[in-house]
Amino acid sequence: MSLRHGRETVAIPGPSIMPERVLAAFRRAMPNIYEGELLDVSEELLDGMKPIAKTDGHLFVTIGNGHSAWEMTTSNVFNAGDTVLVLEGGRFATAWGEAVEISGVKVDSVPGSDRAPVDVGAVQEKLTSMPADYYAAVLMVHVDTATSVRNDVAAVRAAIDAAGSSALLMVDCIASMGCDEYRMDEWGVDVTIAASQKGLMTPPGLGYVWASERTVERGNGNDRRNSYFDWQKRIGAEAIYQNYSGTPPVSHIYAAREALHMIDEEGGIEAVWARHAVLADAVRAAVRAWSTPHGIDLQVTDPEAYGNCVTTVRTGSIDAIELARRCEDGAGVTIGKGLLNPASMFRIGHMGHTNPPTILGTLGTIEAALRSMGAPIGESGVAAAADVIGAAL
Repeated sequence: MSLRHGRETVAIPGPSIMPERVLAAFRRAMPNIYEGELLDVSEELLDGMKPIAKTDGHLFVTIGNGHSAWEMTTSNVFNAGDTVLVLEGGRFATAWGEAVEISGVKVDSVPGSDRAPVDVGAVQEKLTSMPADYYAAVLMVHVDTATSVRNDVAAVRAAIDAAGSSALLMVDCIASMGCDEYRMDEWGVDVTIAASQKGLMTPPGLGYVWASERTVERGNGNDRRNSYFDWQKRIGAEAIYQNYSGTPPVSHIYAAREALHMIDEEGGIEAVWARHAVLADAVRAAVRAWSTPHGIDLQVTDPEAYGNCVTTVRTGSIDAIELARRCEDGAGVTIGKGLLNPASMFRIGHMGHTNPPTILGTLGTIEAALRSMGAPIGESGVAAAADVIGAAL
């Protein structure tokens, strides 16, 4: 029997639920792109996105997904023959390194875990073993979307400094931006990368690159710049056409500006971080309540490494593919498949435009599906989540 014929819920870790206000802004008619209101809206967006990452640095916007932001950074900063150090763990740091390697940059790595954060001691040891200028940059992910592990960015910066390395610190925040606390300048980050479709509550199509002045200066005269991604011609651009290297993404600009208004109305990015922390705690409380030997369990083993944008759940002997099918086909809730092992993992996205009804409805549906399968579960996860949310009301 299918009970899905109402408003469906997407609980994957991006694209996340889009607010109606954002979609209304996205659907507006096309304006004059050379003068008038759009120029002011674009300037508001470019200025307003800097506090989201807690930086006074440069912001560059690509018309593309998060991978386009990877590409912009590669083409502006690295020279042929440069070597970067990738801090592995999960899926996306490794994928970023592979993308950089295709461009001709050499890649070295610090092996990591799929259940725990980056080993900062191993990072410092690796950097210390090489000349100070050996690595052009250290690449890491703040929260890995596949594992939901959150890495300690400030600690990695401290390790780079302690090793005496001149490497830039580049951080992928595609999953975490707008969800998990992030302080680019305070933590000593040189490049931060994000995208529009997750915590920033805007349809897929924009990549964001925040870059420090040191990074921009490091890239002056590099041999890999290309016309489209060249951020030198975007710095100080007076024409909106230059800011986006061509026709601006009109619909996305209006939509992203509306998302910023919603963040301001909530009380600013700190209030948004606090909401995500409560809802993420509720999800994790539910998973712990469901947990049994050989059954449900959290992927992340260290509570200090929990990401507040997504939770990855191990299912042990429970068929995660069948669980996802029952949730979606039977009840209209789409959960994220386990990228590392689809048969024994699933993911719950709790990012962006989400609140207690969304979270409790998602958890209730998962619990109902587990019961319908006769899966081993401990206690009611919904009750545990409600206790967490109730304590915050």
